Amino acid sequence: MIPAGSLLCARDLRKSYGPTHALDGASFSVHPGEVVAVMGPSGSGKSTLLHCLAGIVTPDSGSITYDGRELSALSDAERSALRRSDFGFVFQFGQLVPELTCLENVALPLRLDGTRRKDAERTARQWMEHLEVDDLASQRPGEVSGGQGQRVAVARALVASPKVVFADEPTGALDSLNGERVMRLLTESARTANTAVVIVTHEARVAAYSDRDIVVRDGRCRDAEHAV
Repeated sequence: MIPAGSLLCARDLRKSYGPTHALDGASFSVHPGEVVAVMGPSGSGKSTLLHCLAGIVTPDSGSITYDGRELSALSDAERSALRRSDFGFVFQFGQLVPELTCLENVALPLRLDGTRRKDAERTARQWMEHLEVDDLASQRPGEVSGGQGQRVAVARALVASPKVVFADEPTGALDSLNGERVMRLLTESARTANTAVVIVTHEARVAAYSDRDIVVRDGRCRDAEHAV
């Protein structure tokens, strides 16, 4: 049964790589505007769970329902379109395009979805202002600090008004001060936009920004909403 009001729901996911069981019956759900931290030790299956939820990796079995649609029933092209329009991503090292300016990086999801340059860059500037990096618009990623670059990456993740942002160890490459700033701005901006956030982390200080935590161990997790 899908929990009432959930936006994204996974049931009994299993995924193996050879003899290794990355996921072994994981269940998860998130509601619109909710921030959920996925915690667990290295190798527990956290990142595999996130990649399955985002439609990047296909589980061997189990189901993932997003906004009433079963992800496995969608074609590769439909899942790719979903990642452009409904999902945003923040990675540990930002993964900004080095040849583009920070403004062009933030505008990129809109440009890929067909938005005119002028309109895309206007929206990008607004999000850069929210994330306190509007003064970096003309600089390239190699010219900014790690904390600044990660806030640019958060602006990029939010620029297309996604319904879900997936953040994989978003502060893992930052010192504690910059990490706190990135988490504060990410969660405040997402809640203002009613965007759900799924954060993979092993740090309690990062999980403290969430509304709810789930723990993954040995490929298994039990979301409280699925408990019987």
